[in-house]
Amino acid sequence: MPELPEVEVTRQGIEPYLLNQRIVHVIVRNPRLRWPIQSNLEEVLVGQEITAIVRRAKYLLLICSKGTLIVHLGMSGSLRLIFAQVPPQKHDHFDLELANGVILRFRDPRRFGAILWNTGDVMQHPLLAQLGEEPLCPSFGGKSLYERTRNRISSIKEVLMNNRIVVGIGNIYANEALFRAGIHPRTMAGKISLSQYEKLACSIKTILSAAIEAGGSSLRDFVKCDGSPGYFQQQYWVYGRANQPCRICGSIIKQIKQGQRSSFYCPECQK
Repeated sequence: MPELPEVEVTRQGIEPYLLNQRIVHVIVRNPRLRWPIQSNLEEVLVGQEITAIVRRAKYLLLICSKGTLIVHLGMSGSLRLIFAQVPPQKHDHFDLELANGVILRFRDPRRFGAILWNTGDVMQHPLLAQLGEEPLCPSFGGKSLYERTRNRISSIKEVLMNNRIVVGIGNIYANEALFRAGIHPRTMAGKISLSQYEKLACSIKTILSAAIEAGGSSLRDFVKCDGSPGYFQQQYWVYGRANQPCRICGSIIKQIKQGQRSSFYCPECQK
């Protein structure tokens, strides 16, 4: 599913075309997403101006004149920029047409995504209020991870997937960051030292930034807003490389299950 890099790539792609634009038309073809799209959304949105496009964790926030449109891509969703009257396809559930003629189209084959309207302080919305730190913010670092994990017996891989501690990393990037930091995914989070956490935080920032630069990872459904794929999957060190040699030491990459998700690691580079 799209994680922080894919959502940030989407935000960067749509921002130049949406920012300071007035909404002139809204089409809801299928309101049955993860949560139903409210029935009067067209009436609510038409005439409003989009004043900012913000990412919080894996949520895109379209800040409008009188509230915020919360967009989540779910497991298979994507946002496309349409510059002409292109007929919608089967899974194109929502269109947002702007005064400049651009259409923002939401496509979601599995319909686990969400389009929600919120008034008031959007950061207090139930989906956002309990979220953890943003890993690309300057304040995020080894010290904050260290302090949040004292006395935790869960594995470090599970901690990195816990959105109440740190947001948006996801399975792919957790695997890659742990490899870069030389930490085994099963290591108990509460046993990791401050210096190791400082290295891990640096690795997380490096991996996520590189993924954004590469346009994210396109393994299944994710494409950028122009329909093109991301290319970070070509840079994976361990993810999806079970039984292949480590690119550093030549040892065979192992695969295990943790919390119903696959973890990949090098038994020599990650102790």
